[in-house]
This record gives sequence, structure tokens and C-alpha cells, in this order.
Amino acid sequence: MRGILKKRPVVQIGGVFLVLSATAFAVMVLYWPQNNPHSFVKVVIESGSSLNSIAKMLNEKKIISNKQAFCWAVKIMGKEKQIPVGSFRLVNAKTNFDIIDQLVYGTPEVKKVRILEGWNINQIAGHLSKMMDFDSSEVIGIANDSKFLSKNGIDASSLEGYLFPDTYFFFEGDTPKSVLSHLVSKYKEFWNQTYRNRAAKLNMNENEVVTLASIIEGEAIYNSERGKISGVYHNRMKIGMKLQADPTIQYIIPDGPRRLLNRDLRIESPYNTYLNYGLPPGPINSPGKNSLVAALYPEENDFLFFVATGDGYHTFTTNENDHNKAKRKLQKLRRQLKKKK
Repeated sequence: MRGILKKRPVVQIGGVFLVLSATAFAVMVLYWPQNNPHSFVKVVIESGSSLNSIAKMLNEKKIISNKQAFCWAVKIMGKEKQIPVGSFRLVNAKTNFDIIDQLVYGTPEVKKVRILEGWNINQIAGHLSKMMDFDSSEVIGIANDSKFLSKNGIDASSLEGYLFPDTYFFFEGDTPKSVLSHLVSKYKEFWNQTYRNRAAKLNMNENEVVTLASIIEGEAIYNSERGKISGVYHNRMKIGMKLQADPTIQYIIPDGPRRLLNRDLRIESPYNTYLNYGLPPGPINSPGKNSLVAALYPEENDFLFFVATGDGYHTFTTNENDHNKAKRKLQKLRRQLKKKK
């Protein structure tokens, strides 16, 4: 009994010592200024980064001097899964606690990215390269990757037409895949049950609607004409007439957009609607909501032709004779403008 009583204080002292040691270790790891001092530094946490990869990045930037100590500090604070993706500004972060606290509770920098209606994949990739510092060829590769398309629920050969035009806010650490997935998810938000029912009533599938919408997007400048232009193409398809849509030619020429020549209309391509009947095999750009709605709800009219008037609007006609008159009027206007130059 006396021996047991003697051992108890030793055990208690040992326990206290362990607690004090652990506390001292935690305090040292968290608060000891072992990091190289920086008054201001910018870091980017990329999507999918592990704790070890974050520690390696901080060490390479000379923000921390001990990767293992940083990892211990993150675990002690219980923040292993709370470091968000994004670009962060670390201010006077001289301890592991400062760094972790600013990463977890700081506000990541965001970039405003606007995708315009009518842009094709190459234009979108170029813009993302400029705004997000992506490799445009990587973006194009992802947009044509069948596995990526399948994963995002797109039944097409590429993401052409399925990257929804809108204004987005992305974190600097976002990856090309995460950005493209977000654009696709925004596109999917358009397709409510009403629009799906309408497409079925027109006997059109989703790809056909988007394809027609992309042609309308390429033709129309003003919203007031989208439904009318849609009506022309629906009328042509009903009677088995070639669409003869200039935007489809602009899509296949290597040096567009430019004024089209007669030889351009003879280019062999499934997208050439001057040679082939019906819609091309897929969209030619990313149509906006107004063009998608116009494709689904064409204006009821008898027009089969339209030609530009030179001010962004068009002259619509029901027969080829009147169409040719409108074309001659446009050609006269172009000659007059050319003389003034």
C-alpha cells in the first residue's frame, strides 16, 4: 500500500510534465518566429493542393523555413481541410500561426472574367489565357476531351456552344478544368423543363437548339431581330431549303471574320450550310440566353431571306427577287462608303 502511494505522485508529475512539454511544443511550432520575415507576400493555393504541397510551395517562396513544423502547426490548429483555393496576400506573417490564420480566414483574391455572346472556343481560350494565366492550348484540349465532356454531362464532340456567356468571378488558383466546368454548369441552368418541352415540341434535340442559337447569335446584333432571324431558318428547314448562313462560313475560314468571297461558299466542310442541307453538326459559338430563347420560339413569319442594311439591322424578304433588290441596295451603300474613304 505504501509503495502504491509513493508511485502515484511520480505518475502525476510525469503526466504534468508531458502536458507541459506538449504545450510548449505547440506554442513553439505555432508562435516561434522561425519563418523568414516578409512584410508582404502573395501566394496562390491551387485547386487540389495537399498540405504537403502547400508547405513545399511556402518553403520554396522562403515564407517558411521548416515544412514539417508548418504541417504540425496546421494539424494542431485543426485546419488541414480548411485552407481554401485562391490567391492570398500575407501581411507581416512571421509565424506559422499568422500564415495559417491569414490563409484560412483571409479573403481570396478573385478575378472578374466576362465571356461574351458569340465567342467560340478559341476566343474563350485566348481570353482565359489573358485573364487567368491559363495555357490556351490546354483549355482547347480540355474542351475537346471526350472524358471531360462525359463527366460534365455534355453529349457532343466538344464544348463549342456549351460554355455559357456571362460574367464570372474566379479565384486565381482555379484550374482550367474547374473554370470550364463552371461555365458548363451555368449553361445547364438554362434548360428548365419549359424549354425542354418546347424543344421536344419542335422535334429538336438539345444540340440542334444550341446549334441554331449559335447561328442566330452570329447573325443578330439587336435582340429585336433574333426571333425574326430564327423564323427565317425554321421556315427554310420546314421546306428543305439550305440555310445558307454566313456565320457558318466565317467559322470554317482560317482568317475570319472578314467579308466573305464566292470561293468561301464552296469550301468543303460539314459546317458549310451553302453546300449542305439542314443544321451543321454542332454549334459554331457560345450563344447567349436571348439567342437560345429565339431558337426555341421563332417569330411566325413567311420570310425566307434577309440581308444586312449596313446599320446592324436587316431587310427581310419572302422571295428571291426582293432579296436580290435588297442585296443590290447594300452593295450600292458599300460602294458609296468606299468612295468616301
